Amino acid sequence: MALDRRVFLVLLLAGCADTSPQGPLTAVAPPPPPAPKPQTPTGPAPTPQTPVPTGELSFDTWLADFRVRALAAGLSPALLDRELSGVTPDPKVISLDSRQPEFSKPVGDYVRGVISDDRVAVGRAKREQLTFLPAIEARYGVPRDILLAVWAMESAFGQLQGNFDVVRSMVSLAADGRRRAWAEGELIAALKIIDSGEVTRAQLKGSWAGAMGQTQFIPSSYRSTAVDFDGDGRRDIWSSDADSLASAANLLVKGGWKRDVGWAKEVILPAGFDYAVTEVEKQLPAWWEARGVRRADGLPWTAQDAASPAMLLLPAGAAGPAFLALPNHFAIRTYNNSTAYALGIGLLADRFAGGGPLVTPWPVETPLSLSDRMAAQIALARVGFDPGPADGVIGAGTRKALRAWQQSQRLPADGYLSNDMVARLKAQAGIAP
Repeated sequence: MALDRRVFLVLLLAGCADTSPQGPLTAVAPPPPPAPKPQTPTGPAPTPQTPVPTGELSFDTWLADFRVRALAAGLSPALLDRELSGVTPDPKVISLDSRQPEFSKPVGDYVRGVISDDRVAVGRAKREQLTFLPAIEARYGVPRDILLAVWAMESAFGQLQGNFDVVRSMVSLAADGRRRAWAEGELIAALKIIDSGEVTRAQLKGSWAGAMGQTQFIPSSYRSTAVDFDGDGRRDIWSSDADSLASAANLLVKGGWKRDVGWAKEVILPAGFDYAVTEVEKQLPAWWEARGVRRADGLPWTAQDAASPAMLLLPAGAAGPAFLALPNHFAIRTYNNSTAYALGIGLLADRFAGGGPLVTPWPVETPLSLSDRMAAQIALARVGFDPGPADGVIGAGTRKALRAWQQSQRLPADGYLSNDMVARLKAQAGIAP
């Protein structure tokens, strides 16, 4: 639904592309942290309702304005004084938020990196060792292998959770302004978590973009979706494996996860297939079979899968593996709205369950530079196919425009931006190579 896995993966994969806890909580509010040390005043002493000035006019203006909105959201003046007094923007957070990779990582390279032998071995061991997994499966209907894959991807099975102060990170992103409304909402959520007494400020650690714990929940998702599965009275996604994986299951269920339905199946397409239906049609497997599409493993569809609409995905174009994505593929994407991320989760889960490699291998791809990705988007717009903003992120809008342009040129309309497609677009739009 987010290092922030959503932002990080959008940047990493640019060009490849809430509410019921298990029960009432009884956590006791911890004592407030010690008051900041007195400072030598350079002017009138601030009142208890006024944040300590930082000397940065634009930041101080934002902070004063935010205080009004935070009070309106129900936060107390005492809480704001305690948690925001002396806070300053973190330049590292602002730098990371504005960073755009020069080269996109091909989806095949990404997935191969996800499904490492070491990661598969650890996941297979944990699926046998963790005795609470069957109970989570029974309650939420999400297979243990999917949850283990999320755990592996988000925090290396809990080992890499991030050590940024979440409050300061949200302050930094909100004051910077690029994503102000979102960041202010998450800052208010983080402050409400502290105010509840459930988690202290010192415990609110996470990625630079505010994703927290073993399952990398942003503060609003923690408040609405985290669960106390081990029954100790705390929703602890930092230290409790059971709480972490049950919370991930709850998030997926809220994102539309369907019990006993698969996530996707690799398929083989017939010769002369019309690629223009890629990422467009959502039809039952029988509809696809009538058009010559067959499962790569040769097995029949389960009754539940056969009754579920599926969408064709060609993440590496016509030369790469093809997938029929079932509804649970899109539930995974509520965790992180990236096709590559959802494929990584699903394929890793399949390997945890004992599955083998794909029938059609990932092609060897040359990474596209940021300038080439942006040039392709500019070229599409110039020749009459609107891809959206020329930001270098090859998402659904760019792929849709590219398929339409490919059809107009009598090319296979797979929506895949290769170096050849970039060269063709530049030539037609009159952009220098």
